[in-house]
Amino acid sequence: MTPCTEEAAHAQHSSRVPPETEPSPHAMIGRDAELRQLRGLLADAVGGRGGALLIHGTAGLGKSALLRTVGAEGAEGGFKVLSAAGVETELWLPFAALQLLLQPAADGIGKLPSPHRTALVDAFSATQTEPHIFRVALAVLELLADEADRQPLLLLVDDLQWIDSSSRDVLRFVARRTRDLPVLIVAASRAPDSYAPSGQDLHLQPLGRSAAAELLDAGAPDLSAPLRALILERAAGNPLALVELPKTVQDSAPQLDDLPLTQRLEDAFAARTDSASPECRTLLLALAAEPNAPLNRLLEVSSRLAGTTVSLDAVQEAVDAGLVGLVGRSLEFRHPLMRSAIYTRATVADRLATHRAIAVAMADTPERRLLHLAAATLGPDEELAAKLERFADTALARGKVASAVPALRQAAELVQDPRRRTEILVRAVESASEINDRVHTQLLLDRADMSELGPLERARLMVVSDKAAFEPDEPHRRIEDMVTTAAGAFDAGGVQVAENLLWRAAARCFFQDGDARVRALAAAELDRWNPDPDAPVVLTVRAYTEPFRYGAEVIARLGGLRPDRLDGRIMHFLGSGAMVLGDATLAARYLSLAATAWRSQGRLGLLARSLAGSWPRVYLGQLDRAREESGEGLALAEETGEWIVWLGVKATGSLVAALRGENEDAERMLGELRAHRLFPGMPFAAVMAQQVEGLLALFDGRAAEAYDALARAFDPADPHYHSVSRWLLAPDLADAAVAAGTVQRARELLDGLPELAARLPSEMMVVAHVYTEAVLAPDDTAEEHYAAALAALPAGWALARARLHLHHGRRLRRQRHNVDARNPLRSARDEFDRVGARPWAEMAREQLRAAGESSGRRHANTSDRLSAQEMQIAVLASRGLSNREIGQRLFISHRTVGAHLYRIYPRLGITSRGKLAAALAALQDGHPPSESSGADAD
Repeated sequence: MTPCTEEAAHAQHSSRVPPETEPSPHAMIGRDAELRQLRGLLADAVGGRGGALLIHGTAGLGKSALLRTVGAEGAEGGFKVLSAAGVETELWLPFAALQLLLQPAADGIGKLPSPHRTALVDAFSATQTEPHIFRVALAVLELLADEADRQPLLLLVDDLQWIDSSSRDVLRFVARRTRDLPVLIVAASRAPDSYAPSGQDLHLQPLGRSAAAELLDAGAPDLSAPLRALILERAAGNPLALVELPKTVQDSAPQLDDLPLTQRLEDAFAARTDSASPECRTLLLALAAEPNAPLNRLLEVSSRLAGTTVSLDAVQEAVDAGLVGLVGRSLEFRHPLMRSAIYTRATVADRLATHRAIAVAMADTPERRLLHLAAATLGPDEELAAKLERFADTALARGKVASAVPALRQAAELVQDPRRRTEILVRAVESASEINDRVHTQLLLDRADMSELGPLERARLMVVSDKAAFEPDEPHRRIEDMVTTAAGAFDAGGVQVAENLLWRAAARCFFQDGDARVRALAAAELDRWNPDPDAPVVLTVRAYTEPFRYGAEVIARLGGLRPDRLDGRIMHFLGSGAMVLGDATLAARYLSLAATAWRSQGRLGLLARSLAGSWPRVYLGQLDRAREESGEGLALAEETGEWIVWLGVKATGSLVAALRGENEDAERMLGELRAHRLFPGMPFAAVMAQQVEGLLALFDGRAAEAYDALARAFDPADPHYHSVSRWLLAPDLADAAVAAGTVQRARELLDGLPELAARLPSEMMVVAHVYTEAVLAPDDTAEEHYAAALAALPAGWALARARLHLHHGRRLRRQRHNVDARNPLRSARDEFDRVGARPWAEMAREQLRAAGESSGRRHANTSDRLSAQEMQIAVLASRGLSNREIGQRLFISHRTVGAHLYRIYPRLGITSRGKLAAALAALQDGHPPSESSGADAD
């Protein structure tokens, strides 16, 4: 075969053959555009701008060849290339693909700091405790960052659809954090994959007619014209078909019938083994059953099966036939379809015998041994099912949840009793859900027989399905079902699962604004249990369900508790309960403690939930911190699939941008929020969106439009209405009413506020009541209302206080009391400047000028110069944390921290880390730092 022809046959080669073992890849046919894109990404990575690309398309289109080509070019260009491919048999084995991928960099594990080293050793160990997935992910990121500091890295991952979910989660985590690293990840999958490493997307199409003809002629130049035309027709531009089909036909084409292309290709691959020796075929079947077995073990298994010694001659025979390649000490099929063809074509008896032999040979790896024993079993096997369950119990006891899932799945398939099968599947579903494995959670849910569920299993499964899918339709019916199911679980003795499910039902009462009937139903069910009134879950359920009935009691109890500050679960319960009641001070305090706990444990999904505490920070005037936390929460919510959290922090981010005067950002985020598939059924997010709409209009001078937008949030028939959260908009409504001349309409709209504020004396309700009373008061009673409001405002509600000063000063100025107006206007201006609320600060300056006092432009503060993440890094570095410590806290590489600091220093006008604290303090006080150049990101 000439070099050109050998490259023309690119699609038949193994996806995991290291690039350096392949011929020069520059002659791929028909893929010029794809190669240009890949070469551009390589060039970016060399320059320190890493990224990720997913190549997807049907089998045989050349995805593996593109990976191999970019690998060869990367190796020639100085990259260190790491590669792995997914295998169906390992889909359920945690970290299997990751361990294979990192083998060339394994020496670096021992050089990592202790927490990262321990995480990887435990993840890849069969005996140690399994660390949380994101601890492993951060450790991998640090390992790769250290490797990339010496040499740019190229990670190639083929057959992503068969990569185990743990490895996939790690790859997605790393892919989102390569922007400042010389690291490129290229993955290939047969279909678009929402769980793929995030980055660019390349949908691989069949070759065009001319390229297909060129490829066919390069590999089979002597075909007759009729056969050539038929192969071109049947191959339909599929490179693998253009290479393989000519090998199975001569001058006629009985094999080229109307079978699906993939089946024709599998038949073509399988036919190539017909002339192989029995020893070679036995070896190939063993490899198909256990693709990652080392060569010596494959030969051992094959010899046992063949009843005679299977030597390296059989290996050489398979290599010479172009069926496999030898990579190090392992054999690999030239294409995944080759493996499935050989396995499918074998008799059932041969497949079962092969799995039994492999199980014997893998006595030292219990997980794989049991999986092969299960694969070697036809029909029920209660004894083996019990062994699998015991293995799962041991794994769960060690914290190796991901290892328990495949064992429970197999055990369920081996039991005969339908009820027992469903019970085991429920355990498997719970375990998959615990590690946030949504793919396998849904697969297992689909296998469960709902008719066989008892009350406890039904409740447990409903908890899991609530995590897996928060559907926006028929919220009241769903809430009622959850409450009824929780009642059944409680009566059956499952108190913990009942509490969990009732809490989820109560949460829906807030997120989806359940009607009075389902709210009362959930609250009554909790009362039926005669619970401890101080229990965090009880306080939260009552806050979520009937805040105007229980609010005063819950607030009193929340303030009097002395809970364990290190218990993230309890802190989150208390914080979320305070948040939905509108007690911003308590909510921010408890959710901050919860976030600290989840951060230290690497629980990113739970951390994202607690970063929803950025919302109450807005009302406390902590706009910088709200911006930082909502930005981090948004990224983590996307990463972990916490889409309800995503709605909340996206809305918070939009609100913060509006208050900072960043209108384009606010409108962009608002559009993204409204476009989300869950938005229409989530009033908690809709009311926040309407608030942003109203404020943007108000700041833009469109007062009537602002009033109409905000008033919609108080109309029960409007989709933006939320029975509780609407009261956060009351001050904005009052502002708009004064500007639009609709004060009387606003008073009518807020008519029931005093009574509700008496029933629920939370900070939100107090502010709504006293603020609107003052702003909407007639002139003859305004002064006393302003004085009362300023005295009654919660201490931490800085924005509301400054806004009241602004309104007070504006009213005094309208009454021509210009001298008296200046003090409240100065107070408003200074507070708005401090928190970064530019639109209101400019209003205060304008009013001051009208009152006869000039007011200079504010200096840019820290958050004007730095992004949200840069601000986090700068603050942590100023406190003395090292780059690694900052990276571990923010779940980014220490190299990325260094890159950010190089950009931060010039923006702050400093040259070193030691000057950060002073520069930040100066900007916080409103003084610009002295300008200088240079940077030192030690």
